[in-house]
Amino acid sequence: MEIRESVPLAPLTTLGVGGPARFFAEADGEAAVAEAFRLAEARGVPLFVLGGGSNLLVADRGVDALVLRVRTRGIEVERAGPARAGAHGGAADRALVHVGAGERWDDLAARAVEEGWAGVECLSGIPGDVGATPIQNVGAYGQEVAETIAEVRAIDRATGAAAVIAGADCGFGYRDSRFKRAWRGRYVITRVTFALRPGGAATVRYPELARALAAPAGGPAPPLDEVRRAILALRRGKSMVLDPTDENGRSAGSFFMNPTLAAGDAAAAIARIEASGVLAPGEAIPRYPAGAGRVKLSAAWLIERAGFAKGTRHGAAGISTRHTLALVNRGGATAAELLELARRVRRGVLDRFGVALTPEPDLVGFAPGETDDLTGGRAADQGG
Repeated sequence: MEIRESVPLAPLTTLGVGGPARFFAEADGEAAVAEAFRLAEARGVPLFVLGGGSNLLVADRGVDALVLRVRTRGIEVERAGPARAGAHGGAADRALVHVGAGERWDDLAARAVEEGWAGVECLSGIPGDVGATPIQNVGAYGQEVAETIAEVRAIDRATGAAAVIAGADCGFGYRDSRFKRAWRGRYVITRVTFALRPGGAATVRYPELARALAAPAGGPAPPLDEVRRAILALRRGKSMVLDPTDENGRSAGSFFMNPTLAAGDAAAAIARIEASGVLAPGEAIPRYPAGAGRVKLSAAWLIERAGFAKGTRHGAAGISTRHTLALVNRGGATAAELLELARRVRRGVLDRFGVALTPEPDLVGFAPGETDDLTGGRAADQGG
């Protein structure tokens, strides 16, 4: 394995900011991943796994670690019988699609649509690698990878051996999994297996998507390729696809997650919003059931009503002119500028409405405690 030093990380992220990796290596197989553990230990530095760089903010000072790019490739398909009772997939036969962690996510989404495998069509256009998707349970437009992940294969850092983890054991939640919590730092993902539905119906449960497709409630689902085209158009309209010509294209996607609150906390937040005078006559506060007595609020709506308009700038960092949730690099931005803008937004929403927003990207290379006011102390070891 070749170990390089002082490798710039900004070109490897969609935000395009941040300093170098102290050490950098690429692993094209599981033996190389295990070797990277040993090499990091021998050099006295932690191991940080870099995915597609689409869900990551790297500190200006860089990352004092061995940064590992997992390049395990390949897509293998096998047919399987129906999912067990209660599992996702329905009664139809499934296509078990085994995908290397280093494959690009949207290549898989495009292939699935082309083959007629339902289950990931609404996740079209999302940048990044397949291996990062189970970590934060990637989702968009009414679909999550939790619905189709059958198993995850990973290398256990403690033993160097491969482990196969059933999707049902991954503890998936909204932008969450055990890989982010109890298993943080334990596994490096090398392969993900998806149970897709050959000939299955597209998922059209997200209102914005249904409107774009003009799909009547209770009517037949549109073809998968039509859904993919609609999703790509929606994402492009929000600058949420990679496009070097787009002034909003240098982003990490949504910078803040939609807050999910216990019902009592949500009621208090809604009362505070109603008393704040930000609602237009007849306007309703966007809210959605989030399961188990919880309510999801719209982070974008809260940010806008707290006074942060699209196009707001802080130095060379800014809020996208198309989507309030995206913080963007306008050209030459620093990580410090993006972090300060994120702090301003978070403080503004918290002071106005009493709702704390949580960043979605991993914040890497910052000094201990430097980002605790944004993350609550959450560290990163395997990035997007």
